[in-house]
Amino acid sequence: MKYQIDVQTRSKEDFVDITQQVRDCVRKSGVQNGVCVLFVPHATAGLTVNENWDPSVKADTLATLDRLVPWRANYQHVEGNAAAHIKSCLVGTSETLLVDAGNLVLGTWQGVFLAEFHGPRRRQVLVRVIPDVEAR
Repeated sequence: MKYQIDVQTRSKEDFVDITQQVRDCVRKSGVQNGVCVLFVPHATAGLTVNENWDPSVKADTLATLDRLVPWRANYQHVEGNAAAHIKSCLVGTSETLLVDAGNLVLGTWQGVFLAEFHGPRRRQVLVRVIPDVEAR
């Protein structure tokens, strides 16, 4: 089953919790056991699974990425957004999550986030929910 989640980011760098939208895709799919594959088709955004209870985790993660990959450095990329591209590489553009008994499998404090590195922008997350082979 194929789905798309549209996300409007709010700032230049942002983590947007999309956990509920992903859960909704899994529910709509009717898949009881399988995998949920997420992909963000953007060169300056990513996806990650991390704590979604304490907002300081998002702030700490973004601050650490800024220290590791500062916006201004001696980059050769002429568009001026090389840091956003590098952060996207570090975070990654896909996640694969398990589906069990019709539910997305996440740890108690985990959530799914779209990571924005060159916003604010309208982003898409492509979702595929695939049943286990035994379930077909």
